[in-house]
Amino acid sequence: MNQILQPDKAAFINLATMKMPFGKYKGLRLVDLPEAYLVWFSRKGFPEGDLGKMLQTMYEIKRNGLEYLFNAQAGPKDPRRNR
Repeated sequence: MNQILQPDKAAFINLATMKMPFGKYKGLRLVDLPEAYLVWFSRKGFPEGDLGKMLQTMYEIKRNGLEYLFNAQAGPKDPRRNR
């Protein structure tokens, strides 16, 4: 039997509200971290534990252009609109 995976709403809310606990961007929400900073982590290694998993998830979200998921009023960017 095929199971449909459902998004974990609590994990999504936690990801949307979690703030960076250290470093140059201390206090900034993970969703607001610059993509270059997440790329740096992807090359150097993400921290251990839940924070590392959240940073890696945010890296994948930004890498795939899915930041709009954190803004209820925004949709996916349509490259044709920038012409």
